[in-house]
Amino acid sequence: MLADFRGKVSALDIPQQRRQELLAAGELALVAQVGPAYRSLIAAVTDLESRATTDDGAWKLPDGAAFYAYRLRAMTTTHLGAQEIHRIGLAEVARIHEQMRAIMRQVGFEEALAAFFEHLRTDPQFYYPDTDEGREAYLGRATAVIDAMRERLDELFITLPRADLVVRAVEPFREKSAGKAFYQRATPDGSRPGIYYANLYRMANMPIYELEALAYHEGIPGHHMQRAIANELDDLPEFRKQFSATAYTEGWALYAEQLPKEIGFYQDPYADFGRLGMELWRACRLVVDTGIHAKRWTREQAIDYLIRNTPSPRGGAVKAIERYIVTPGQATAYTIGKLKILELREQARAELGDAFDIREFHDVVLRSGPVTLSVLEREVERYIAARRD
Repeated sequence: MLADFRGKVSALDIPQQRRQELLAAGELALVAQVGPAYRSLIAAVTDLESRATTDDGAWKLPDGAAFYAYRLRAMTTTHLGAQEIHRIGLAEVARIHEQMRAIMRQVGFEEALAAFFEHLRTDPQFYYPDTDEGREAYLGRATAVIDAMRERLDELFITLPRADLVVRAVEPFREKSAGKAFYQRATPDGSRPGIYYANLYRMANMPIYELEALAYHEGIPGHHMQRAIANELDDLPEFRKQFSATAYTEGWALYAEQLPKEIGFYQDPYADFGRLGMELWRACRLVVDTGIHAKRWTREQAIDYLIRNTPSPRGGAVKAIERYIVTPGQATAYTIGKLKILELREQARAELGDAFDIREFHDVVLRSGPVTLSVLEREVERYIAARRD
């Protein structure tokens, strides 16, 4: 931390005396405040670890059922209960598995789905080499995917973001602890573009068959499209632009993985399988999150469910379940949000008939800014009514 601070201060165009003052103040803050705070945190977590039980769900806490119900409402911005979300998850998993089997038949794989999962985990053809050249190849291909999608945006959208988007590898200082991919929004003044970060620390964690869907999710038409447009809405107050509604933002990004397929992308069947694999992962979240926190599943039960039902290796499943244990309900927002957007789209299509324009629908969704799903539903219904008049 001190090295990072020194590097940034040294790059400032300021007098040497001021630079020395800042360096001294930074070092004092680290030694006198930040260091002791971390030691205190480590001691507190160590104490908690010594007293932790093997029961992993929110149900074990005082008023745990009520707490989890609250978390589901907060994360999904709906009134869906744990049992209903669990059932939706099971139905989605079954639907996606059937679509996966169709792709298996298309590529001539005749064994069981579980064997195909193992084939995808272990066959070197699905991974770039764990070298600098392999990393550059991944970034180049991800950039090409986004550039190709950018050329087709006018078919799907009226409002386009002014901010640019770039693809970068996660920096070495945080690649070991960071997730596999994430988006950093552009600055409102356009001085910094939106950034799709791909974590290339271990290339075995970034299969080629997921590359296309991941680029759409984090970049265009996913997070960058939604967040850059929100940044640029002149008629919204700042707090509305920054409002966090996981079901809306992640629901949109998951919907954005499917949208390119509707205009002819995912020509490679393995890339389409990768899209389904990412959709499947989010559907399984509905099952395991409610399983842990409402149905009293053990940690191992939840890990085994992910391993049996997805292409994820055990390490990825363990990391995911430990995340879901400590953030009850958050993982359910993605699929619930996507399903709501699809439901509203089909409602608008059914009610408007030939007058339905997907570009207008997307404008309603994106120009609302981040909102709860109930507010989004009202906005779409208002659009349908106005379009009829």
